[in-house]
Amino acid sequence: MAQPPKVLDIYNKWTKFAFGKRLFSWFFAQWAPYFKTIKPLVLDLEPGKCEVLIKKKKAVQNHIGTVHVIAICNGLEMAMGACAEATIPNHLRWIPKGMSLDYTAKAGSDIRCVADCRQMDWQEGDFLMPVTAYDDNDVVVVKGHIKLWVSLKPAKK
Repeated sequence: MAQPPKVLDIYNKWTKFAFGKRLFSWFFAQWAPYFKTIKPLVLDLEPGKCEVLIKKKKAVQNHIGTVHVIAICNGLEMAMGACAEATIPNHLRWIPKGMSLDYTAKAGSDIRCVADCRQMDWQEGDFLMPVTAYDDNDVVVVKGHIKLWVSLKPAKK
C-alpha cells in the first residue's frame, strides 16, 4: 500500500500556484476545525519549522483590543502540528500532551506563530517543541513549548 503524501509534499506542490498558501492553510485547518476560528495563513513550512500568520481582526481580539492569547495558542498549535507532520520520521507518531507558555508582551498587531525544532532529534517519549509568537515588530508576545508524546507507529498487518 502506498503511503499518503506528507504534509510537506502537499505544501510544496500547492504553493507553486497563486493562492496556494491560502488553499493549503484552509486544507490544513480542516484537520482540527478549531484552527479555522483564527483564519490562519501558513507563511512557511519546511522540515523542522513552520510559520503561521494570524491577522488582527475583531474575531480574535480580547476586551482590550489585542489578539487574544487563546487565538495565539491556536496559531502556535497549528504551527507545531504542521511542523511535526513535516518533520517526524516515518516510523514515529505524535500526539500533543500539553503546553507551557509565557505571555511576554501585548499582542497589538498581526501575529506570526513559529514552531522550530530544527536543532532537535525525534525520539520516543516526551518531546518539547519550541514555539514563539511575534508581533509585526518581531517582539516576542508568547514563548514556550508544546509537549508531544512521541511513540513508535504500530506494525502494519
